Amino acid sequence: MTSHLTHSIVSGDRSQPLLELTVDGVLRRAVAAGPDTLALAAPRQGVRLTYAEVDRQVEHLARGLLGAGLRPGDRIGIWAPNCVEWYLTMFAAARAGLVLVNVNPAYRTAELEFALRHVGCRALVYSATLKGSDYVQMLRSLAPEIDTAAPGELACACFPELRLLIQIGGSPTLGTVPFQTVVDDGARRGPGELARISATLDARQPYNIQFTSGTTGLPKGATLTHHNIVNNGFFVAEGLRLTAADRICIPVPMYHCFGMVMGVLGAVTHGAASVYPSDAFDPLAVLQTVESERCTALYGVPTMFIAELGHPRFAEFDLSSLRTGIMAGAPCPIAVMRRVIDEMHMPQVTICYGMTETSPVSFQSDAADPLERRVGTVGRVHPHVEVKIVDAAGEVTPCGTPGELMTRGYSVMQGYWNEPRRTDEAIDAGGWMHTGDIGVIDEHGYCNIVGRVKDMIIRGGENISPREVEEFLYRHPAVLDVAVVGVPDARYGEAVCACIRLREGMVATEDDIREFCNGKIAHYKVPRYVRFVDSFPMTVTGKVQKFLIREQQRNALGLVEESHA
Repeated sequence: MTSHLTHSIVSGDRSQPLLELTVDGVLRRAVAAGPDTLALAAPRQGVRLTYAEVDRQVEHLARGLLGAGLRPGDRIGIWAPNCVEWYLTMFAAARAGLVLVNVNPAYRTAELEFALRHVGCRALVYSATLKGSDYVQMLRSLAPEIDTAAPGELACACFPELRLLIQIGGSPTLGTVPFQTVVDDGARRGPGELARISATLDARQPYNIQFTSGTTGLPKGATLTHHNIVNNGFFVAEGLRLTAADRICIPVPMYHCFGMVMGVLGAVTHGAASVYPSDAFDPLAVLQTVESERCTALYGVPTMFIAELGHPRFAEFDLSSLRTGIMAGAPCPIAVMRRVIDEMHMPQVTICYGMTETSPVSFQSDAADPLERRVGTVGRVHPHVEVKIVDAAGEVTPCGTPGELMTRGYSVMQGYWNEPRRTDEAIDAGGWMHTGDIGVIDEHGYCNIVGRVKDMIIRGGENISPREVEEFLYRHPAVLDVAVVGVPDARYGEAVCACIRLREGMVATEDDIREFCNGKIAHYKVPRYVRFVDSFPMTVTGKVQKFLIREQQRNALGLVEESHA
């Protein structure tokens, strides 16, 4: 990269070749290099596995999945929090040639129904419960046929392709198969069929579908290949200078690229250990786990680090084993970064930027970058990735001039599952992914994200489609019209605010609206603020002016934009 750019177009270093490995190939390589090295620790589950032990369990689970009737190319969903079973399913699906479908554990019935139907899941691995949520009952409400189905032979109207339900934990449920039973069955089977399938796998085949909220309509299933995510995980880990001696504390969710790709795959590409402090984020569990497991790296969105630093017992824990980590998902206040470096012993912490559709990382700061660079920018372009900033006419802008950020290279997804039109809208004929983010690249190649073309709400690292929440709220009988916007929030960066026009003669309260949402959409999508209005500001062509609504509500609620520089 030249030291002084004139225009906003950058290309990553290509001196280190891309890996031509499947997700299973990465695991096999790590097993061969360090069979007795710690691969996975889940203290809350009382589990510690070496790479050789992981390999054996993955082999048995993969054989068991084939024995249950799954075939290469079938989609297998996983609807569970961070746990050992998630890790094993991730690699067993890869070994058996299945397509892993990540389902957010916060999803409720409406979202689950859409996700499973949209991609035609043949199997679903799910937790029995999480944080008081009864996953079994949610499944029953959508597919009452479960109670009369033979295990592995579900036939239901709601999910025409779904046959196999595999339950993690909890009491046995009619019509489902316990996770351990699938593993045990696979242990009794011979290696022949799985070995034949493994020999045919190609790194360019689709392996993973991750749902991402668009600005319009329902979530889209970003389809990622082995090649996409193996290389992204590898180069993120390279940026952290990981080795087989590292232990990464991963409190970020596995269903997201942050936990699965940057976390687990990054670790496995370098033979390092993945450590799960708890099933869902708990700041005390993170502090306890970093100390007890002597973790060397810690990942999180800024709100996680803020919660850890602010925990009343923070000073009790020895975090001196830490040296590095990743902060991503939202801008980081400079005061927080200083405390992470000084009080959490993470001098080499880095910032990453990307999106699910790009596997995810396109920019990463370097451990050697000055603090101001690590907070005021998202670093420089990743290896083998091209990025440009363009104006409204599609022309590359001069350095320092904002425009839409576009990216191209190995990391760009295959497309949105079964949605060619939406894929063509996102990826142009030249292979450029339109991110919808407004960026600025300086003369040294550092990028700063200054806004969004798309009307997305980002709450604590979670992307929320206003349109998706609006479509759901329209189901309420009292709602005539609704506009959902993001407003400033000191803890999460943004909060969901729903502005509602009620039907004539109808009455509803803020609590009525929130209660209507609870249990049906993910908790982070439920509006924090519900505002009843008589009208919306409109353009002369009849379009709602959301930027004015945001400004009005920010002022009415007395909210202040956080400064991150």
